[in-house]
Amino acid sequence: MRQTIFVIATTVALSCAGPALAQTSGMGLSNNAITPASSVDNPANAGVQAHTNYSIFRNFSGTPKAAGPPFPGLFYETPASIGCIYLFQLQPQVSGCNPNVVTMNPSGGSHAVAIVDAFDDPNAYTDLQTFSRQFGVKLITPADFVVVYAPGATAGTCTVPATQPPVDPTGGWEGEEALDIEWAHAMAPGAKLFLVEAQSNSNGDLFCAVAVANLLVSAEGGGEISMSWGQGEYPAEVLYDRFFTKPGVVYFASSGDSPGTGYPSASPNVISVGGTSISRNPVTGSYLQENNWQEGGGGLSFYEPRPAYQNGISNIVGNSRGTPDVSSDANPYSGVWVLNNFMPPPGCTPNCWYIYGGTSVASPTWAGFVNAAGSFAASTSAELTKLYQDSQSGDFTDITVGSCGQYMGYLATVGWDFCTGIGSPKFYTGK
Repeated sequence: MRQTIFVIATTVALSCAGPALAQTSGMGLSNNAITPASSVDNPANAGVQAHTNYSIFRNFSGTPKAAGPPFPGLFYETPASIGCIYLFQLQPQVSGCNPNVVTMNPSGGSHAVAIVDAFDDPNAYTDLQTFSRQFGVKLITPADFVVVYAPGATAGTCTVPATQPPVDPTGGWEGEEALDIEWAHAMAPGAKLFLVEAQSNSNGDLFCAVAVANLLVSAEGGGEISMSWGQGEYPAEVLYDRFFTKPGVVYFASSGDSPGTGYPSASPNVISVGGTSISRNPVTGSYLQENNWQEGGGGLSFYEPRPAYQNGISNIVGNSRGTPDVSSDANPYSGVWVLNNFMPPPGCTPNCWYIYGGTSVASPTWAGFVNAAGSFAASTSAELTKLYQDSQSGDFTDITVGSCGQYMGYLATVGWDFCTGIGSPKFYTGK
């Protein structure tokens, strides 16, 4: 079951819409984590089209696990375990936050969260409901889950009729959509959830979808927009920053899954979300500590100047925008459960469960965190000003272990750094 609104926005002018290029085909294998074709970062695509930011550590096709996760002896993250680690539960923290033990999920959320992705996921609603039932997350009603087809771009304007987008022939973008809606809803189950599907992953089509998401979230009284996609920085990116200025909307974007900066994460009008690793006792599953994820993106923007909310770290970033701003679990080896029944591999019955990682996990979960916090800032700048001012208040976990960047040249250290920004969330306060 899916509820769909067809949206045509003919008055939105784009700054420099580029042609769509063919998706990279095939699968990459790196350190036992599979990189889907949609997440392959081709530097030539900067300014033209975006890629997703996730990898798959493991799938459970062909195994007799019909009951679904969590499974004894496997300590990958559930909505309840993430809520436990980040202290989003209303009860005292359960010692160890073992995913096989904790069951209390985050329960907040209001107004709206919009997920902007490319292509169409025909299983979005059914997968979301199955995921929610599996982990005991509040089920979303058809009225509160709306799939929206955004118009496409031509000649720099969003004028292509908003018909149902095609599916991604690689299946990678459908995996991104499943991840985004499941984890945004898990963190803010009380919020109305929009899945805004762009006609393709070209810049023009994606920014048409952002323009639609702006209108939808604003009409619900404000909220958050999450963009788990990105690309390398390019000179004309500053012309797109205006898309992230709708009053009452706070924007989040993945910082990327490789060293360096990317866009839209580098926009000063977007909260750049980096990645951490969660360490657990391999025998008991008990939470040990959180450190940075070495493959997370971060660094100095090539084109964006330092925003006012980063004036306090000018000794680190100089006159440039620094990323990320915040972080949360993204390492695929400490990844999260995702249900994705699009293009199931052989033997994947009755449901296809995967372990996903990447900063694509962190962006929608942070959007959900902030929505559930209930403050609803007037803008992204206002939200970031509050986050940076509160960074030393005890409402964040300052990640001080690890390194990142090219040649692992950045160190996680006390205070803001290029690996994890101001750190990961703790409580709803200060968000």
